[in-house]
Amino acid sequence: MLEIRWHSRAGQGAVTGAKGLASVLAATGKQVQAFSFYGSAKRGAGMTAYNRVDDNELLNHERYMVPDYVFVIDPGLAYTDNITEDCTDKTQYIITSHLPKDELISLIPELQGLEERVYVVDCLKIAQETIGRPIPNTPVLGAFMKISQVHPIDDFKEAMKKVLAKLPQKIVDANMLAIQRAYDEVK
Repeated sequence: MLEIRWHSRAGQGAVTGAKGLASVLAATGKQVQAFSFYGSAKRGAGMTAYNRVDDNELLNHERYMVPDYVFVIDPGLAYTDNITEDCTDKTQYIITSHLPKDELISLIPELQGLEERVYVVDCLKIAQETIGRPIPNTPVLGAFMKISQVHPIDDFKEAMKKVLAKLPQKIVDANMLAIQRAYDEVK
């Protein structure tokens, strides 16, 4: 089973990103879950979203998980949330930040010693420059595709076009650019 925990602020697209990822993987025959937990339902409040993916039926519907991946799509939450909670020595972290990886890790004691499992990409900047809004959900999915190799990037983008089909074409195209840039820029 693949488990993912998203750390975000309400309004940054973590719920939509988790649902989009679930839709893409469900189309490949996987069993999926996408759900969220809001501390406060106000825009900008800290929240978490979750994905579970497996070949077998998913019977666990609890919020508790031991994530294989942790996505931190709001840079400030890397410092204030316990992003390593319930993680293993194999959990990988994709963190949105403008800081170089070594500098970011030096500021977050819980990540020290985990350098080979921490990936950094400035998803906010990518989203702002491609989509025109600081909604970093699709860029983090591009980085995830690179790191996890769970789905080929071109196939993923084609599937995401279907997920985003209700949006204007220019927004869909901008999201495809954001996904590809994060895929190319993650370190």
